[in-house]
Amino acid sequence: MHGWGGSIDSFKGAFDVFSKEYRCSVLDFYGFGDSVLPNVLTLEDYANGVEEIIDYYQMKNVILVGHSFGGRVAILLASRCDKIKSIVLVDSAGLRPKFSIKRSARKLTYNLKKRLKMDTSKCGSADYRALSGDMRMTFKNIVNFYLDDYLKDIKCDTLIIWGKKDKDTPPYMAKRLKRGIYNSGLIFLEGGHYSYLDCYPQFLAILDSYFNDICK
Repeated sequence: MHGWGGSIDSFKGAFDVFSKEYRCSVLDFYGFGDSVLPNVLTLEDYANGVEEIIDYYQMKNVILVGHSFGGRVAILLASRCDKIKSIVLVDSAGLRPKFSIKRSARKLTYNLKKRLKMDTSKCGSADYRALSGDMRMTFKNIVNFYLDDYLKDIKCDTLIIWGKKDKDTPPYMAKRLKRGIYNSGLIFLEGGHYSYLDCYPQFLAILDSYFNDICK
C-alpha cells in the first residue's frame, strides 16, 4: 500500500518479485493513480476500502505492507480486522509528533492569520499547499488523525522497517511503534523516508525472509 502521492507503481518492483510465489495485490488509494476521489474522505474510509477488497476476493491470512500513508491504513485496519495475519510498516506515518517550538509557531501563525483574514496560502506543508478542494480537506483529515492509542489493539505479527535518515517520519516513531505493538520487530536501513527504495536489495531480502517465516 503506497504512501501519499504514490500509486500502484510504488510497489511494482516488489510485486513482480513476490507474486511469483505468493498471491499479491497492489492498489491505488482513492484520489491517487487511476482511482478517483469520490468526496472528502477520512482514514476510516481508506481502511474500509481496503477491507472491502479483502472481503470481495475472500482473502485469508492477509499480510499488509504499507509505506508512510499506507502504513497508517495498515495500523488502523490491523487494530480491528481479524483477517490480518501480519503487517509490515515501512517508514509509517500516523503517530503524534514530538512537541516542536517551530511547529507550534507555524500553527499559531496560521491561526492568527486566519482569524485576521490574512493570506494563508503560504502556510502549511508543501503537500498541503499543492492540494485543493476535497483532496485538501481529505489530507487535513488524515494528518490530524493520530494512531498512538490504536497500537495496543494490534495483536498480529508486525515487522517495522525504517530509514535511519528519515526526516518525514523520524526514527523515534519507529521505536515508539516497537514499544506500542506487542508482537513486533524493528529493522533499520541506511535510507531516508523511502528506505524501501534507497535500500532496495536489502528490503527485498528482508521481506523474503519474513514471508518465508510468517507463511510456514
